[in-house]
Amino acid sequence: MNLLLCENLCMSYENNKVLENLSFSVEEGDYLSIIGENGSGKTTLMKGILGLMRPTEGKILLNGINKKDIGYLPQQTVVQKDFPASVLEVVISGTVGKSKRLFYNSYNKKTALENLKRLDIGHLKNHSYKELSGGQQQRVLLARALCAASKLLVLDEPTAGLDPIAVAELYGILDELNKTEKVTIITVSHDIDSAVKNSNKILHLGRNVTFFGKTEEYIQTDIFTRITGGK
Repeated sequence: MNLLLCENLCMSYENNKVLENLSFSVEEGDYLSIIGENGSGKTTLMKGILGLMRPTEGKILLNGINKKDIGYLPQQTVVQKDFPASVLEVVISGTVGKSKRLFYNSYNKKTALENLKRLDIGHLKNHSYKELSGGQQQRVLLARALCAASKLLVLDEPTAGLDPIAVAELYGILDELNKTEKVTIITVSHDIDSAVKNSNKILHLGRNVTFFGKTEEYIQTDIFTRITGGK
């Protein structure tokens, strides 16, 4: 079943087209990596999927979910890394939008604690977020995103700034969520090797060429050969 369908999508900033005539779909259980050079429209596409930007032409259609069912993990800023809150406070904030109440209730806390345990960081719940390592912070933000996501998780450069061990751990978590728990994943990445290793589908955005299809098909293309030097 398609969770997300983009048809003849065009997106622009003022009169500058960033994406043009783009069509692709994301099925339930997919792990899609969006790759491409800077300025190819990856971030703009993410904003469209999240409903933060409207297409100038074409459609972005959600099937069986709404925007509140999408868990989003953005790139971290320096300010976010120094956020003065406990781990539990950061994670429970991801339940906003799931309830019409103005204050957190026992269900919100239960959901937050379950996702902390899910990512093996339950023991950090009372720790200060800003005192955690980069890898631990990313796990906390992923737990927060999972509080919002029931079916679809969207990540923007999730491994940026992480050391190699933390990168491997994060990809392992995403693989487990996708294959074992059937969470559908869309991630923007500059790490082509990891994208090819972990994804079942690739969307490559370029100024003059676009590819969408299965990973095994992508690695046979001239695009992949040119970028990787044939390795």
